Amino acid sequence: MAVKIRMARLGKKNAPYFRIVAVDSRKKRDGACIEDLGTYNPASGELIQFHVDRIEYWMSKGAIPSETVKRIYKSQKKSSATVGA
Repeated sequence: MAVKIRMARLGKKNAPYFRIVAVDSRKKRDGACIEDLGTYNPASGELIQFHVDRIEYWMSKGAIPSETVKRIYKSQKKSSATVGA
């Protein structure tokens, strides 16, 4: 089974928010997911929750992140590195 880390759309019309999920690549965008890895609100540009440790776990198992998730992951890693310094 090929696992991808991608975003599933939730929310109302013209007011979306997204869940970051690990999902079988053959499933639909908003279909059943394996694990919920975070929540993103694009209107405010904030991450409501983001489980870096679980994303790293899935990537170590061979999961492929989407381009958007990759961008969010890199920015989150960069901001957490500056906070700990």
